[in-house]
Amino acid sequence: MKELLNKQDIDRILARMAHEILERNKGTGDLCLVGIQRGGVHLARRLAKKVKDIEGKAVPVGSLDIAFYRDDINIRKEQPAVRKTEVPCEITDKKVVLVDDVLFTGRSIRAALDALMDFGRPANIQLAVLIDRGHRQLPIKADFAGKNIPTAIDENVEVSLEEEGLEDKVTIE
Repeated sequence: MKELLNKQDIDRILARMAHEILERNKGTGDLCLVGIQRGGVHLARRLAKKVKDIEGKAVPVGSLDIAFYRDDINIRKEQPAVRKTEVPCEITDKKVVLVDDVLFTGRSIRAALDALMDFGRPANIQLAVLIDRGHRQLPIKADFAGKNIPTAIDENVEVSLEEEGLEDKVTIE
């Protein structure tokens, strides 16, 4: 196992991404962050804190469970773990930034897009990911990528976060 990012790296990356999100959206107006359960939720909250530190304005942060929207739900051996979905604001006509920890095949993002549409019709949806590791199976691209890490298909990228009782780091094995 090799460590790719430590706590300071992750913090710097999220600070840069917060600035990029604000620049692209011209501030916080009509902006909402929605994290994909689990890691994406923690990262969305961290991004929201950085946005508030920069702009002095809070943005709503939600969580999205995609367990029942996945395209492999019928072929998985185990039942999906269902987690909390909470979208704290009306998303119709809002600029929604969907946040996840790792972008890989794109299938989780497709499921998240389907799940998000059940809550309304956003003006636009942007994607922010901490790690983009390639190997897309669907035509999905991150608008904001913290770090692009080329990987072999059989490698595993693991994002560990303090909110889960772990040390902040990104590893590959």
